Amino acid sequence: MAVRTKWTVEHLCGDSIVHDLSDRPADRRAGFARWLAGRDCTVCWKASRDADTESKGQWLAAKRAEEQQAAAEWAARFDMPPLEGPERALAWGERSRHQLMTAAHTVLVVEGSWDEAGWAELEEKARSVARAGWWIDQREAEGTDLLELLDAAGEGEGDRGTENPFR
Repeated sequence: MAVRTKWTVEHLCGDSIVHDLSDRPADRRAGFARWLAGRDCTVCWKASRDADTESKGQWLAAKRAEEQQAAAEWAARFDMPPLEGPERALAWGERSRHQLMTAAHTVLVVEGSWDEAGWAELEEKARSVARAGWWIDQREAEGTDLLELLDAAGEGEGDRGTENPFR
């Protein structure tokens, strides 16, 4: 007598589904059917996954809006000029600038040995970099590297004719 290939599985979600397990070796079908019983059926699993995706999307949108508001308030408080570039890059550039500048302030002034005069000089250099794409490009930089990055940005001022127009 052959080992059955069709198994009726009562899934964790409560749905009862007949599964064709003929593509599995005969000695592994029962174990796989038990494993399936410990999970939601495919339809319920996809529905929960899609719901999670929607909630993650909502969470991310809320987080971005919160970050954008913090960046705008920071820019106004510290008299940072508006950034330039394509519309789609402006918000991202503002968030990137805010995150890098606050990380640099923390590591250089709060935790480091910089005084406010040194920080004011760095802020002035940061005000001179108005291209959103530059800030986006530096988004993964360490706060300790900001001074060197800003110095390099100032040195390349005459070199702007060959830049990527999409930044």
